[in-house]
This record gives sequence, structure tokens and C-alpha cells, in this order.
Amino acid sequence: MIPFSYARASDVQDAIAKGALGGTKFLGGGTNLVDLMRETIERPTGLVDVTGLSSEITETRDGGVMIGAAARNTAVTEHPLIRSRYPALTRAIVAGASAQIRNMATVGGNLMQRTRCTYFYDGEGSHCNKRAPGDGCDALSGFNRSHAILGASDACIAVHPSDMCVALTALDAMVHIEGSDGSRSLPIKDFHRLPGDRPDIETMLQPGDLITAIELPASSIAANSTYRKVRDRASYAFALVSVAAALEIENGNVRDVRIALGGVAHKPWRAERAEAALRGKPAGEAAFLAAAEAELAAARTFEGNAFKVELARRTIVSVLTELSGGAV
Repeated sequence: MIPFSYARASDVQDAIAKGALGGTKFLGGGTNLVDLMRETIERPTGLVDVTGLSSEITETRDGGVMIGAAARNTAVTEHPLIRSRYPALTRAIVAGASAQIRNMATVGGNLMQRTRCTYFYDGEGSHCNKRAPGDGCDALSGFNRSHAILGASDACIAVHPSDMCVALTALDAMVHIEGSDGSRSLPIKDFHRLPGDRPDIETMLQPGDLITAIELPASSIAANSTYRKVRDRASYAFALVSVAAALEIENGNVRDVRIALGGVAHKPWRAERAEAALRGKPAGEAAFLAAAEAELAAARTFEGNAFKVELARRTIVSVLTELSGGAV
């Protein structure tokens, strides 16, 4: 057993002070961090329990929603404001895990999930730059069926596992952060990093930074949103491809659109090329297909995952068709 200390934070400033010690990690529901500790991939010298901090879900003055980082995933899915105004988020969380895990997992912890790449978890016999920078990446020439087709590098082709974060990316969520230097906010699309040559650095957080809340902006488009997850089996499986999208049509044309993809990149992938290709176009299969192809033109595939390009293309078109009411 690797020893570590445990402390419970009384408030945000107490958490930041305790988290400033080198090697310390913040602990929410522990549904990923504790597993990684058991595998000795994560070896914190101390844990700071932040589950006693804000878990409130409240309406903001402009009609958005503020979600405390300690809110459990179940509470988010069951909240009437989320269900009515941001259905894609409800569907993504339900698709992401069993009820037991949703009851434990926190919103802030969900953002900090680490990849489920087989080589990342195989600490004994595999090379992984995410686990040990400079060690190499066995997935490049190994088992890579579930791996990235967008934004990958020669250092890492692992994908981000979260379903919730894909929906949050499509919904333009903001991440509120407190640290030793004060408060700041980041769009969630900028919160996670692409691998580059340092895949072990996964977010824009600085040491000791604490996620305090997720804010969903007021949005007329978000009410017509959904999330679809394509996986090998209906339960306990991560996405091969997922799509979160919101669509607004006016006079038969796409007035506005949001699209994010999961299972295809090191971070939740905002499909900005597809969005740009769709705005102002007649809503229908031809425009949806052209938009999907514009986004996937930069795809880089490997021996095991070339099928993902076509799977992503079809899923994007199907989800947009559903949101458009079947426009052709």
C-alpha cells in the first residue's frame, strides 16, 4: 500500500490551501481517481475531500444555470431546469454510467476523468507517454480500435472518456476555477488540451486549482438538443463515437447549430468546421452530410479505427436529421 494523507475541506479557500501541498489531489466521488490509485497510476501524497463544497444547482439572472462542482451527476440529470432547457446534458450523463456511479460521481470530477486507454492502465508492460512522458505510445501500432481520429499526435492517440463533457462542450459551458491567484473562468472547449508532445498535461488547470462550478449560459438553441452515443454494448461501455448537438431552424434554413463529438479525440471535440458549413444552409441531409465531411476531412486513422470516420459521419447526419424534425 502507498500511504497518503486525507483531509476534508471546510470551504473553497480551505481546499485551495490544503491542495497547494505538492502531490495533493482533490477528491470528489472518486469513481476514477480511486481506481487509478488502486492501479498505482495515480500516487497522490494526500487527498483533499471537496464533496462538502457547493452542490447547488441554481438559475442565473440571465436565465442560465450554475451547477456547483460537488453536485452529483444524478442530481443534475433529475433537475427540472436541466431536463427542460438542456436535454442533451441529461441524456449524456444517463448514457455515461450506471445509476450507482451517477449517484457517486461529481460534476467537477467528471471533467477530470482520465483516459481508459488499455496501455495507460497497463503499468507493467506497456509504453505510454501519458503515464510516463518520453516512454512511447504502444497504441500507435497496437490495439487502437477505440482511439482518436482527430487532434492526435505521435505522442498519444488516446481519447477522452467523458460523455457529460461532450454535451457541455456543445452547450458552450463555462468552467469556474479558484486558485492561489484568484478566480477565473474558461470555456469548456478550451479547458482540456490536445496531446501535442505532453499528453500527460490534460487540462489548463494550474497546480492547486479547484473547479468550483460549471455554468450553462442562457440559450434558445439548447432546448432543441440531444446526445447520441454509439458503443459496442448498451451498458458499461465507452463511446466509439458520440454526438451532442443543438439545432435552430428558421424558414427552412439552419439559423444556428452546435455540434460536439466524443470518442474521436483527446478532448471533447467541438465541430466548428461543421457548424460553419451549416449556418445559413437549407436544413436537410445534403447539408448535414457536407458539414460532417468538412469536419472529418482532417481525420487521421490507424489500423484498428478507420471505421470511425464513416461512423461519425453517419451519426452526425442522423442526429441533425432528428433535431430538424426529419427535414430532407
